[in-house]
Amino acid sequence: MPHLTVEYSANLTALPAAALLRTLNDVLLHSGQFDGPDIKSRAVPLPLFLVGDEPDGHAFVHVKLALLAGRQPEVKKLLSQQLLAALQTACDWPAELAVQLCVELLDIDRGSYSKATL
Repeated sequence: MPHLTVEYSANLTALPAAALLRTLNDVLLHSGQFDGPDIKSRAVPLPLFLVGDEPDGHAFVHVKLALLAGRQPEVKKLLSQQLLAALQTACDWPAELAVQLCVELLDIDRGSYSKATL
């Protein structure tokens, strides 16, 4: 735990997804909340997307961090803010697109989560 998912509109063709995952993982590691091997991250380009009712000129990156329930709201807010700050400076965002960046933290019920390491 945690699971970090970066979903992004496919019109962000120059997004350095691998480097972005490393940057976001570093944020999580430096938070002191997680051990390195527990962080699972992935980036998912979305070829079919729509922002509002305008088909052109918009893009987005949505970071979802799913973690076991029980952390204080202040800790979750700080993680969200730190991930967003890292996301904002992660690359040169294209000036020709209005890019929306957002971070969402999701609690996973501890009682129903199962994990095995082989």
